[in-house]
Formats: sequence, C-alpha cells, structure tokens
Amino acid sequence: MTNLSRIMSFLAAAACSANLVHAQTPAAGQAPAGGRGAAPARIVLSVTSNAWPDGGEIPMKYSSRGENRSPDFTFNWSQAGSPVAAPAELQSYAIVFRDMENSTNKGTTDTLHWTIFNIPGTAKGIPEGLGKGDLPDGSRNGPGIAARGGNPGAYFGPGAGPGPFHHYVFEFFALDTKLDVPATVTREDLLKAMEGHVIGKAVYTGRFHAPAQ
Repeated sequence: MTNLSRIMSFLAAAACSANLVHAQTPAAGQAPAGGRGAAPARIVLSVTSNAWPDGGEIPMKYSSRGENRSPDFTFNWSQAGSPVAAPAELQSYAIVFRDMENSTNKGTTDTLHWTIFNIPGTAKGIPEGLGKGDLPDGSRNGPGIAARGGNPGAYFGPGAGPGPFHHYVFEFFALDTKLDVPATVTREDLLKAMEGHVIGKAVYTGRFHAPAQ
C-alpha cells in the first residue's frame, strides 16, 4: 500500500468514527435516548385567600378581638407553574394555625390557635366563617385554644395586644388518608397521625397586633 493510500484510508476511518459519535450524542436540549431524561416536575400545593395577602396584616375581622371569623382559603395544585388536578391519592386536608411569637409553658413550643382535619380531598378550599366541632362535610375541628377545657374545637383568631406584630402561620397538609383520631387528640398525636401521609404542604402567613390604646 502506498503512502497516499494509507493517508486516504486513515482519513476515511476518522470520518466514520466522528459520524458515529455525532449520532450517539443527543442534541442540545434533548433528553438522552431510552427515557433517561430528567424526572417530570412534581405536583405542588399552594393556597390563596381573599382575606389578606400572604404575609400581610390580618384584618381585625379575623382576630379574636374582632369577629373571630375564620378566613377563606383556596387550594391550588400546579406542576412546573401550570395548574393541574389534585393528585389521585389525595384523601383529605388538615390545617394547623399557630402564633410564632408565643411560647407555651415557658418552653420552645409556639402557641397552637386552631387545627382542623379530615377536610375532604375533593374540597377546592374552605369558606369563611367555619363552625365549631364536627362539620357536615366530615371536617373535624381539633386541638387549639377554643378546645381547651373540653369545649368543641373551633377557629380562634389572633389576639396579640398593642406592641410588636405577632407572626401567625397557617400550615396546610394534603394527606393520602383520612385521620382516625378523635377531636380531643393532642397536637403531638395529630402530627404523629399525619406522619408518612403528607403528599403536599403549603404555608400562608399574616401579622397582627391590636391598635395602641
């Protein structure tokens, strides 16, 4: 074989190798072949309310110093920023409402104002002004300030006096089960019953203090 033949043979082999590499490499933005691309974005829960903007000041109407009415909330599910249906395994919602500034019995635990659980998974939200005790749709008011002393559980709004704002947090849990616990359950046992069943969580916050006297 002449030198020219060897050179031509080498160039042909190199071109064939380059074409093979190009064929096996996905184009920019494409997922690799065989379904090994990035996992789809997860479905997430968020909430909105007409009562006040998230993080804003809670109107007196929703405080224990005012009408003590529970606020409305709408449950929203989305995937990669687009609205989607709720997960098929969703069975119920639970809400935990607490005052972050207050400590309980000089400890590290904040003050629990209200809980409600077994809100139907088919619910699109909760209306303003919920009643106390067990509700017609199966929702159950649980531990909180109103439930002290054996009273039926009920919403109990912010009550911070004049001075610095207190920060209040509504935690929303989407569960793949209904909770088989009584309305008199403790806060600790309620959270324990939810453990391992949370398929979505959202938070909505507000600030409140009473006007200066």
